[in-house]
Amino acid sequence: MSEYHVKTVSDKFGGTAVIPGSKSITNRALLLGAMARGQTTIDGILLSDDTRAFLQCLRDLGYPMEADEENCRVTITGGKPVPGSRIYVNSAGTAARFLAAFLSAQDAEFYVDASEQMKRRPMKPLLDALRGLGAEISYPEREGYLPFYIHGCSAGGRITVDGTLSSQFVSALLMSGSQFRDGLILEVQGKKTARSYIEMTKRMMREFGVTVTQEGNCYIIPGGGCCQARVYHVEPDISGACYFIAAAVLTGSEVFLPGVFRDSMQGDIRFLDVAEKLGVVAAEEEGGIRVTGPAGGRYPGIDLDMNDFSDQVMTLAALAVFADSPTTIRNISHIRNQESDRIAAVLTELTRLGITCHETEDGIRIIPGDVKPAVVQTYNDHRMAMAFSLIGLRREGIVIADPECVSKTFENYFEVLESLY
Repeated sequence: MSEYHVKTVSDKFGGTAVIPGSKSITNRALLLGAMARGQTTIDGILLSDDTRAFLQCLRDLGYPMEADEENCRVTITGGKPVPGSRIYVNSAGTAARFLAAFLSAQDAEFYVDASEQMKRRPMKPLLDALRGLGAEISYPEREGYLPFYIHGCSAGGRITVDGTLSSQFVSALLMSGSQFRDGLILEVQGKKTARSYIEMTKRMMREFGVTVTQEGNCYIIPGGGCCQARVYHVEPDISGACYFIAAAVLTGSEVFLPGVFRDSMQGDIRFLDVAEKLGVVAAEEEGGIRVTGPAGGRYPGIDLDMNDFSDQVMTLAALAVFADSPTTIRNISHIRNQESDRIAAVLTELTRLGITCHETEDGIRIIPGDVKPAVVQTYNDHRMAMAFSLIGLRREGIVIADPECVSKTFENYFEVLESLY
């Protein structure tokens, strides 16, 4: 499917939107399961391009596993990776960052390759930190980027990492810290981005038996491979649920989200608070949350710091074009270095749709206006495709280019969206 023509809502819309498992939790659980002693079963996993890439990397590293895709369940037996293994992370940033740190704790050499998209994404702050631990890294193509050879050093010690560009650098080192013989003392410098993902990592580590101590900007992780195997259940992906919360806002409709609750460990649950400021009524029930959008799809613009849940910048941008007043999104400069330059992508595509918008020092300002029909380019970025499809709920003639890019995290997104018409 080279294009997806969004159907405008003209009649009844709403119902139940079943959201797949969280990518962030799935890939963290897979790594923690691989590091654990014994057999770990992970239920409710997300099956998408990114998680399949992570699963294949673990297979290529020699980990015994059984994958039951029909029931979204994986069983993995932890241990050490096979020396000399070669892995391909495709476009999965979590696989690239998490496995690079993990392999740095092994006394062996490995080769890590990636897609052209992932080769453009930053790795240098993490790889420089790993060199500080004694890892030997060489680059067959471009210094500081994938692909690379890495020969680890299992001692551990104290290092510093710049957390400005990506919280994944910090999460990668936190989880892999327990694999070093002497543990790890990690000092994080620079402005932390998406701190909610770091909190998710710490919580999951505790659930797998690893306690992280924090003293200011330093994290202390005990060594000796102390992860414990367990049965682990993955929450629905809150990032994916947010598109359907936004759909309720735009259409004034009611959507039920099974398995989604306010106490989620995922930072994007904060988008529910934003939706309530826009007039959504959210009711937590026994099986999930029911959201009801504002009457007539009328809601105000908003001024918001989205640093801790920046995956929803594009979602809020889609809402902003129909708001009653301008929207300003702040503190999101780091999203220039994600699957696409997301600030540039949002500005370019909103302009293509006839919306006045401009870049601020650290964000975006959007002025509501009349949307004109257009083909929205998605930059091989799943979140651009999903978020900007929402505009088509209110305006005819919105076409999403390369809709299959949503397979990175939510391969049946458009089927779930259509089920609500």
